[in-house]
Amino acid sequence: MRRGEYLTFLDAHPDGVWRECRVGHLTASALVMDEQKQRVLLTLHPKVGRWLQLGGHIEPIDTSLRAAALREATEESGIHEIRISAEPICLDRHPVPCAGAQSEHLDVQYLALVPTGAQAVMSTESDDLRWFTFDDLPLDLDSSVRRLIELSLK
Repeated sequence: MRRGEYLTFLDAHPDGVWRECRVGHLTASALVMDEQKQRVLLTLHPKVGRWLQLGGHIEPIDTSLRAAALREATEESGIHEIRISAEPICLDRHPVPCAGAQSEHLDVQYLALVPTGAQAVMSTESDDLRWFTFDDLPLDLDSSVRRLIELSLK
């Protein structure tokens, strides 16, 4: 169902992979977990003030959505030993403000596994970057991130 929505959107908006498409555009993200799936790495997003998975906009250098998710995860975590899923594990379409107007992100979400004990380094794109165990997730964690975590643990 969601995949069809994304394809319909792209048929109507051939520029829908670029942030310049003001009605909405695809984004790519990665839920970073340690390889034992005991901890998840989340970023405190500066624009929305919430803990989210790592990700962002597609750039011209990205050869695929998977490549964009891997690039974003690497840039935002400082971790280079990342194994990213071959296929997305979830699609999440949500409204966002964009240049003063309402828009939407059609996020393509991947699972990214890193070596247990990998040390993350916060980038300038974060207000905070932190490993969480599943018993210690932020109480106000967005339901879309909780769903992504649940899908990652299957």
